Amino acid sequence: MGEFSHSFDATILRAYDIRGVVGASLSVADAYAIGVCFAHHLHGHVNTPEIKVAVGRDGRLSSPELADGLIRGLVDGGAQVLDLGQVPTPLVYFADRTLDTDGAIQVTGSHNPPDHNGFKLVADHAPFFGEAITKLGQLADKGVPLGKKGSHQHIDIADQYYASLWAYVRGDKNGGKRGDNSKNILGASKNSIVWDCGNGVVGPTLEALLTGVASQQQHNNHHVMCAEVDGTFPNHHPDPTDPKTLEMLREGMAKHNASLGIGFDGDGDRIGLVDSKGRHVVGDVITAYLAQGVLSHHPGAPIIFDVKSSLACMEAVARTGGKPQLWKTGRSHMQSRLMEVGAPLAGEMSGHIFIASAGGYGYDDALLAALAILRQQAESGVSISDFIDGLPSMVTLPETRHAWEDKDKFAFMDAVLETTRTHLPDAASLIDIDGVRVNHPDGWWLLRASNTGAELVSRCEGRNQEAADRMHTELQRYMQLAGEARKKP
Repeated sequence: MGEFSHSFDATILRAYDIRGVVGASLSVADAYAIGVCFAHHLHGHVNTPEIKVAVGRDGRLSSPELADGLIRGLVDGGAQVLDLGQVPTPLVYFADRTLDTDGAIQVTGSHNPPDHNGFKLVADHAPFFGEAITKLGQLADKGVPLGKKGSHQHIDIADQYYASLWAYVRGDKNGGKRGDNSKNILGASKNSIVWDCGNGVVGPTLEALLTGVASQQQHNNHHVMCAEVDGTFPNHHPDPTDPKTLEMLREGMAKHNASLGIGFDGDGDRIGLVDSKGRHVVGDVITAYLAQGVLSHHPGAPIIFDVKSSLACMEAVARTGGKPQLWKTGRSHMQSRLMEVGAPLAGEMSGHIFIASAGGYGYDDALLAALAILRQQAESGVSISDFIDGLPSMVTLPETRHAWEDKDKFAFMDAVLETTRTHLPDAASLIDIDGVRVNHPDGWWLLRASNTGAELVSRCEGRNQEAADRMHTELQRYMQLAGEARKKP
């Protein structure tokens, strides 16, 4: 027996994951330390002498060596490692549930530049984030004992994952029965669809899915771009909501006269969407659209939106009989809230969509979200473009990022909260779950501290331009009052 200790660069231990620049703030030694310490953590929380951990990796050039270091650390920490190889992040989450592992880790840089990489962690089938990541760093500093080694085996559950998606395509899993009228939503589509995999790891999975469920003629309606996994991302940044990415998707749609464009991030847990009119469809709109079908099987259920979401989307859910709820921004926060309240659906503005109905396990899976959109269109007869056209017109001002020192941003937000509570009109309502959001009958404003950068982020929306401008003016006033209050002795 021996003892292992390690000091991480403090910048890589983030709110939702562990992430850094390879060769600068992140190294193979860090990966090894994460493995050792995560295994030690699981041993302290699981009532079994053996722990199982599923491990996957994305297609970045640095991912194989980081995954190797991580696996060595897990094995030296006494874990039984189930090595899934190069797979999308949702497949790792799927393995965690279906193989009933004690933990799971995906090596991924997600939507970040090619020289970035990191780790998304799961423990007890739930996101491992926030304070848990901080404590993992503290555990490494303190040191952990090394005892009996674990084991490492390669495992392939891609076919099981495909089967789960195929079942969703057929409508086999919905919390009820669809009967003989269930549709093969990929094969039956008469309209062309363009899929942009962005050279991320989802490409082979999508192509296998299309090959498995559609005839050759039907397959010709689906046009796949950038399907080859390439960690240099030669065609565009692996962010499905990046304007340049969306422009390339629109060009592909024009070429094939497509009615829908669907993009993925580098590891397959975020979706980007362009509708038949060329509009970028953001995550709150996708969530509101999917809720129309989900609520037919889960009447009165809570539907979770992140705190930046539009009033129009929440009102659409309420009209359908659902209970819209706002929650903290961040994929880990959103999934945890969905699990806590038993919601069948949650969605974040950034494109993380969580489906816990129709056979979904409640984690963010962009390919499953894409299939859900296609199924909703096929079964309702209402395209997502038609749904958007039916929403009330809202004026949303561009999101503003205010540079702010990390050490001061949360203290300033406390001052804004206190000032707002003091001066808020009676007709307005205050939400303080993640920053400060003030709702008025004709609009709202939000100010929150970023969890990933040295900045404050603000957003304003109104039912018309005058209301949106008034929201912005009120936000500026409360920021000014908060600043003045902090200067007083």
